[in-house]
Amino acid sequence: MSLERLAALRGLRPRRVCLIKPSSLGDVVHAFPVLSSLRTLWPEAHLAWVVNRGLRGLLDGHPDLDEVIPFDRSSLKASASGIASVGRFLQALRRKRFDLTIDLQGLLRSGIMTLATGAPVRVGLAGAREGSRFCYTHRIGLSGREVHAVDRLLEVAEAFGGEIRPPRFRVATGTDDQTWAEEVLRDLPRPILAINVGARWLTKRWPPEQFASVARRAVLDRGAGLVLVGSPEDRPLVEALKSSLGSVPWVDICGLTTLPRLAAVASRVDLFLSNDTGPLHLAAATGTKVLGIYTCTSPARTGPYGPNARSVASCVWCAPSFVKNCPRLECMTELTPDRVWRVLAEQLDSGENLRKIA
Repeated sequence: MSLERLAALRGLRPRRVCLIKPSSLGDVVHAFPVLSSLRTLWPEAHLAWVVNRGLRGLLDGHPDLDEVIPFDRSSLKASASGIASVGRFLQALRRKRFDLTIDLQGLLRSGIMTLATGAPVRVGLAGAREGSRFCYTHRIGLSGREVHAVDRLLEVAEAFGGEIRPPRFRVATGTDDQTWAEEVLRDLPRPILAINVGARWLTKRWPPEQFASVARRAVLDRGAGLVLVGSPEDRPLVEALKSSLGSVPWVDICGLTTLPRLAAVASRVDLFLSNDTGPLHLAAATGTKVLGIYTCTSPARTGPYGPNARSVASCVWCAPSFVKNCPRLECMTELTPDRVWRVLAEQLDSGENLRKIA
């Protein structure tokens, strides 16, 4: 892409803009600063976001968005009904007449969505995969150095002339969500420690008994209150955590939270302890203190982001391997509760949270 064509992006004043970032939870959160930057740059534009239906609760009511376009990922199946459903979705995108579409996902399905909008300007990442780059009119070449996912995406906003420092995270929660969170946490002593033991990859799941060791120490040494969070699929892991906690008291809300309710809970606790998974990044976006546990992935690329965010990573020979399955799992024992506790204690002893939830 020539410098002249990329420079032309800075002069754009679009009326209708479509952002495409369907998944995952953490990836969507990482793109929030791009949205806020573009809203500041184009205050009068209509901004829409294509997102997987299961994540739309994260975007509904967002102060920088005008429209949420839910995509039913389950419709992606090789059948007549599946093909027809996808076709109707793509036709509906076309009818919205966007004049600028930005693909922040960079995969085949997001590239097809980008092309289907028919927008005269279609922007994507130069490193987009699965052939999606051929769906764009402009490709933004990102810096080759290893940078965090948030900073990587912000280079897209910067290409349009958007202000990207400091990155701004805005998380939409309603009054009902905040009231619910207040009731859940009301009787817990301070400091309140939220614990998320789940993760989609087996190799990201630090064992529940390791979490329990840190949690017990927080209760016994600091008088902490514990709240256990997670999705319904995390129930077996939460039960294992509770078994390892023994007589230590806790409040279990696993499977009871919508995404806005989880954000509201995260915004009210003193520290959020989690594996490398979506809820960790959602909690970080609220401005609360978070501590991420990294066994097979890299905090430099996808660590929790912000002034209140810390992480502890495994130092095994293969880290970070980024593999979803591993027969050894040496990282799980090499990353000891003592190492995690040292950082967690530092956070509990530090100053007030820099909360930013909107």
